[in-house]
Amino acid sequence: MSIQIQGRVAWVTGASSGIGEALTRKLVAEGWNVAALARSEAPLHTLAGAAPDRILPLVADVRDYAACERAYAQILERFGRLDAVIANAGISHRATVEEVDLSVLREVMEVNFWGAVHVIKTALPEIKRQRGWIVGISSIAGFRGLPARSGYSASKFALNGFLEALRTELYGTGVKVLIAAPGFTRSAIRMRALDAHGRPHGETPLPEEKLMTAEEVAQHIYHAMLTGKKYLLLTTQGKLTVWLHRLAPIFMDRIVYAYFSRERLH
Repeated sequence: MSIQIQGRVAWVTGASSGIGEALTRKLVAEGWNVAALARSEAPLHTLAGAAPDRILPLVADVRDYAACERAYAQILERFGRLDAVIANAGISHRATVEEVDLSVLREVMEVNFWGAVHVIKTALPEIKRQRGWIVGISSIAGFRGLPARSGYSASKFALNGFLEALRTELYGTGVKVLIAAPGFTRSAIRMRALDAHGRPHGETPLPEEKLMTAEEVAQHIYHAMLTGKKYLLLTTQGKLTVWLHRLAPIFMDRIVYAYFSRERLH
């Protein structure tokens, strides 16, 4: 059965760059209207300029629930409906538990977990009315904790649990809940990852040019939405990590430690 998408409306957070920007462009190309929310005003308005009649730029911080409520009101005023909410806004960090300031862990949790909760909670009544979609952009780190990313992993584990519980609560309503775990994706998230004291690292430990692009991720997520998938695990490395962790968690401790310990050598 085909899904009629013309005129549908999606709310995408973290839309000014990376996966959020790619999702916004993909949705518009497929006939959707998009409310694109981010904290960075300039790139957000540049994005909206590509399709001003289809993209509503919303400058707000997902950590602020009242700001999310105001954004939701603007969406309904502009488009009259909301069919999908994609909670994508997120930040990362690279610092061990021993060295990291607690304020960094709290900030990561506020953005990645509470930011998603805020937009989903705000949008839920309308999503139920439209029998629409709720998408949480999680991570392989939400299935297997990663060293020096304890706060990031915790936020994604929390997001996964929240979405699984919500999916069960919405059983029979027609709402589709997707947990999407892209794996390592080419983006600026590692450049902006916070150090032990909350400053951006300004460098990445990974070969970004070899990673899956944000556009590829957006294509996979969009297809998973339309086909009603509950989980989306991307990249061979990501799928293998989750699978092996379930089968041999002690073995995976050794493998993951060896992989990430190389960061300390550079």
